[in-house]
Amino acid sequence: MQDNLEEFENKLGYKFKDRRVLIKALTHSSFANEAHIKGCESNERLEFLGDAVLGIVTADYLYFHNAHVPEGELTRLRAMMVCEKTLHTFAQSIDLGKYLRLGHGEEHTNGRERPSILADAFEAVLAAIYIDGGMEAARRFVTGFADKFYCSRINSAFRDYKTTLQEIVQKNRGERLRYVLRSESGPDHDKEFVVEVHLNSNVIGTGHGGSKKDAEQMAAKEALELMGVEPE
Repeated sequence: MQDNLEEFENKLGYKFKDRRVLIKALTHSSFANEAHIKGCESNERLEFLGDAVLGIVTADYLYFHNAHVPEGELTRLRAMMVCEKTLHTFAQSIDLGKYLRLGHGEEHTNGRERPSILADAFEAVLAAIYIDGGMEAARRFVTGFADKFYCSRINSAFRDYKTTLQEIVQKNRGERLRYVLRSESGPDHDKEFVVEVHLNSNVIGTGHGGSKKDAEQMAAKEALELMGVEPE
């Protein structure tokens, strides 16, 4: 068991001062109910705490990494981050299922691969890190996943705005769509770009962003909203 825990800690990138909290995080209720071991607790309480820690860390990450993204978009992105499907993917990336303590029933019905079990266990492990190492340790753990997740998902979501707008404009022959950089300000590490999207000679949207590309996407989003179109 100790060798497995050390192996798992290496995958987490975090060394526990008290491994007992990690063992609890890896203990499913089915194991705790069948073990009949005094003091053996499931990870359900840790899951509750981990859900709260994940919420604040994710909100903090989004707020400071997307300075010009409106509140509604931040809410949507946070929901994408904390949903079961995403947490299941995170759990798979660290082979979390391999280290779980499951009861016989769950063991024989592919419990180690079940999305709900893995997502809940991921939150429990996050809570264990928070208890053992504090908020900064928990923040570092989540940020490692958030960086990879949002790098792909945000860019993909933004791309939808421009693509959708282009598809609408192309339906009308002779219409010309172009993006115009209106301003660029701030130091190199904290730039702000303002871009307008023009349909022929008319401004139909203005966007702000930490890069020219992001500002263009936000301009396209505003144009779509003006047209009454909500991209998926």
